Amino acid sequence: MASRGRRGEAPAREDELRREERAEQQAPAPQGPVLPPPPPVDYGVFMQGLVQAMQTQAHTQAALQAQLEA
Repeated sequence: MASRGRRGEAPAREDELRREERAEQQAPAPQGPVLPPPPPVDYGVFMQGLVQAMQTQAHTQAALQAQLEA
C-alpha cells in the first residue's frame, strides 16, 4: 500500500501535462491586424544611403568645428 499514491490523485507527471495543456488553451490570441511580411531590402541602395549619411555627418561636424575655432 505504501507504494501507491493517495486515492483519487493523478500521478505528478499527468498533472503537469494537464496544466501545460490548460496554459496552451488559455494563451491570449494576438491582438490587432496581422501585418504582411516586409518587402525585400535592396542592401546596395541601403549601403549607399548609409555612406552618404555618414559623409554628410562628417562634413557637417567638420564645418561646425571650424566655426567653433574661428
